[in-house]
Amino acid sequence: MATIVVKKVKKAAHGHHGGAWKIAYADFVTAMMAFFLLMWLISMTTQEQKVGLAEYFAPAALSPASSGAGGIMYGTALDTTGNKPSTPNEAETGTADRDDKDRPTTRPGRSSELDPSRPDASVQANVTAMASLRQALQTMPDIAELSHNVVIEATKDGVNVSLTDENGRSMFRDGSVAPYERTRRVLETLAPTLRQLTNRLTITGHTSTARPGSGPGAEPWNLTAGRALAVREILSSAGVPNDNFASVVGRADTEPVFPDDPYIASNRRVTITLHNASPPAPSNLLRLR
Repeated sequence: MATIVVKKVKKAAHGHHGGAWKIAYADFVTAMMAFFLLMWLISMTTQEQKVGLAEYFAPAALSPASSGAGGIMYGTALDTTGNKPSTPNEAETGTADRDDKDRPTTRPGRSSELDPSRPDASVQANVTAMASLRQALQTMPDIAELSHNVVIEATKDGVNVSLTDENGRSMFRDGSVAPYERTRRVLETLAPTLRQLTNRLTITGHTSTARPGSGPGAEPWNLTAGRALAVREILSSAGVPNDNFASVVGRADTEPVFPDDPYIASNRRVTITLHNASPPAPSNLLRLR
């Protein structure tokens, strides 16, 4: 009788592959999300905000300001030498007394006229002031509809905040010195920030040229001066000290934004100028006086 042999093959289960790939994939997804978030933030921030962020994260030893103040105006100092590294060797061996020709023209971290790549104190103060004013305006829920009416820009004299008319939306009543309620709310929103700043303020009123045949209107000099005075009164009532105001001026239609078209609405505006702070006099000059 033949022997029947039955051979049973046992299939072994596959070994566990591990979860290392899951961890690597999760790290990859996290990195990509962080990358796209960074790109979105860069695209949404203004140039002034980028400069402010760069200065905020700059090492303290390389601060471009002449003083260590970190307030809204970055502080001022009588000494313009800025932050200087010191080493024991210089103090002990006297190498700090070497000839001026051996010294570098500019020092890292110092704002200097010879180093235009680094903003000076006034530029930094203007950037900070502009960022603070824009941040204040963002608290208004209806700022989107006024985005073209409120213009904040830096100039050689300081920072200009202009309340500008647009076609279909004016900041003052037609031919009147009385502002609309939205204009008053904009000024009252800006007042706390202006109150904190030390800049002297000049308020200047402008209007457009009357179109030929449009009929008699308000006298342009009285109109622009009255609107500038109205802005000053609102800011003063909102807490801006009277000593902060340097002048209130009416320019009529003598300084249009668009000289090629002096009739358009954008030439009608009231501009608040935050003047650059005057540099403090050196202490030795004060003693000579």
